[in-house]
Amino acid sequence: MHNRNNEKSKDFIGTMIKLFKNLNRWRYLLIIAVLFAFSAAILSTIAPNRLAGVTDVITEGIKPNTEKLEQVSTEIFKNATDNYTEYIFKSHLEDASVFPDGSKASFNDNTNPEDSIKELLELPNDIKKKIFTDIEVDGVTITTKDQLEYLALMSTITEDVQTDNLLQKAEELPNSIKSLIEPKMNTDELRTKAIILGIIYLLNSLFGYAEGIIMAYVGIGYARKLRSDISRKINKLPLRYFDSHEAGDILSRVTNDVDTIGINISDAVTSLVTNITLFIGSIVMMFVTNWIMALTAIASSIIGFGLSFILLKISQKYFVQRQKELGNLNGHIEEIYSGHSVVKSYNGETEALKEFNKINDRLFECNRKSQFLSGIMQPIMGFIGNFGYVMVCVVGALLVMNDYITFGVIVAFMIYVRLFTNPLSRIAQALTTLQSVGAAGERVFEFLEEKELSDESSLTEKLDKTKVKGNIEFKNIKFGYDENKTIIKDFTASVKSGDKIAIVGPTGAGKTTMVNLLMKFYEINDGDILIDGVSIKDLTRENIHELFVMVLQDTWLFEGTVRDNLIFNNKKISDDELWKVCKNVGVDHFIKTLPKGLGASVGDNNSISSGQKQLLTIARGMIEDAPFLILDEATSNVDTRTEELVQKAMDKLCEGRTSFIIAHRLSTIKNADLILVMNEGNIVEQGTHETLLKKNGFYAKLYNSQFQK
Repeated sequence: MHNRNNEKSKDFIGTMIKLFKNLNRWRYLLIIAVLFAFSAAILSTIAPNRLAGVTDVITEGIKPNTEKLEQVSTEIFKNATDNYTEYIFKSHLEDASVFPDGSKASFNDNTNPEDSIKELLELPNDIKKKIFTDIEVDGVTITTKDQLEYLALMSTITEDVQTDNLLQKAEELPNSIKSLIEPKMNTDELRTKAIILGIIYLLNSLFGYAEGIIMAYVGIGYARKLRSDISRKINKLPLRYFDSHEAGDILSRVTNDVDTIGINISDAVTSLVTNITLFIGSIVMMFVTNWIMALTAIASSIIGFGLSFILLKISQKYFVQRQKELGNLNGHIEEIYSGHSVVKSYNGETEALKEFNKINDRLFECNRKSQFLSGIMQPIMGFIGNFGYVMVCVVGALLVMNDYITFGVIVAFMIYVRLFTNPLSRIAQALTTLQSVGAAGERVFEFLEEKELSDESSLTEKLDKTKVKGNIEFKNIKFGYDENKTIIKDFTASVKSGDKIAIVGPTGAGKTTMVNLLMKFYEINDGDILIDGVSIKDLTRENIHELFVMVLQDTWLFEGTVRDNLIFNNKKISDDELWKVCKNVGVDHFIKTLPKGLGASVGDNNSISSGQKQLLTIARGMIEDAPFLILDEATSNVDTRTEELVQKAMDKLCEGRTSFIIAHRLSTIKNADLILVMNEGNIVEQGTHETLLKKNGFYAKLYNSQFQK
């Protein structure tokens, strides 16, 4: 079984160019979708930075206002100093540096806050009353009593950083000062930033949704276009192409390959645009936000990615081997079960089972190794993300402690780590998907670029099937499927209207080939065929086909009812006419045994025998009203008794028609008006059955060989 999952395009770039050229019809939608994807990715990289702003506003709103506390301290000291200076000058002290009690008046110059506070508190009460007066900060009045209580509380703090330590005793502060430093959320700023962040995420979702809808429409529409192109192409291809390609391969191009393109190309394109933008954008935004944290996030991720690529390289060979062994296993199963009756009859079950076990064991081993290595990839990717989070938190905490960044930056970088690590794996996945798209596209375009049948738009001759007399003349026909090998070397024959012509000969003599040339399925290399004196080179294939009824050796029934199969492409036939034809062929009894008669569902399956299929196809041919009849081994799959019935029906069918009968059973063409005996592409004998037997030549040997034991 052919697996196309790992198949790569031979000309990847060329195929992708063709794919996108064929997408020209949807170019504007593609541009819009790409812009949406790009915009969504840009918004995704901007959002964490905005989230950091929201986080900082919330953080600031839940901690005391240290700046306001410092402002209060400054105002108290400044007020006390100014009042003291004024008090000194008013008292006309000779030595302004000495208090009345002899102490130094130098606390204003003191560099140690603790000493300044102590000196202020040690002043005499009458002086304190003079220099400490009510002050106002941001509309809040701080009384002398509150100022002294504040200074007294500060005097109990002996550590260097007074502000932080004083916050630990915030509950002991006077109410006026406490009201100034209490946490206050800036709701206006928070609301503004939250709305902006919400709009960003909303637009991101809308852009992503719109891009997905557009690309889904493009993918489905593109697949539809390719199927339509293939359907039109099939009708323009020569029969030579179908002879040289398996039906399953052609079907696979129409279904699997087109689906692969339609489903994956839209996802791959937008995924590349989105994730490349995310990758580059996240790096840029990380450095814009903080370069130290950016280097931390990138360095922690690179270590993990390096390990992942090493494991990927090791596991790749096991994946390749697994696909090979899977193909071997599928091929073995298909072979054994297709020929199951042969295996059973020759007692080959044991050997077949041994071979199956060998392949199965090899596949198990490849699966075990590949799945183990690929299985630890996801935990490693998870470790990369978690390791990145840890490093961001550790480094971020150190930077916050030293006032280099805010807490919101840490939150932003935890998102940036994810935005940085995820796109790399998705880009790799998108490129792998594009390889599958390229391989599928190459097969589809290979089919669409096949050489078509010659153009017949310039042909003007047309034969009316109701007026055709039925004379056919073959003139020195030469033909070969391969240019280097001629099969029909010099075929010449004249057929009169109403004649029943039998074409016989050994396998490979060219019998069916002559019919194909007559139907213009193939172009003649040399010579000509005339129908009522008109060359088939001047007639369209469609015109020629409507002149002939064909009953082929290979029977085929379409999925549908018996009625649908019999009246194929001829809807004006009544049920009475159908039963009449079926009775002439001898298939009426079989149809009556079916649950719904003519309305019974049938198809090309094993529910009915080959002989019954043949009878139905013969009946289908009898319904078509055309001047020429071709029976290509039409009785090959019916038994002797049924053959006699069919022979009588064909005799009636041939009345008034020019008939060509190809048969290996020479007993079925005894009553032919003319028998053409072919061998190696030429007519070696011709005449009636009795005449040819009397000659005792090539035909006689063929005929008599059927009765030899």
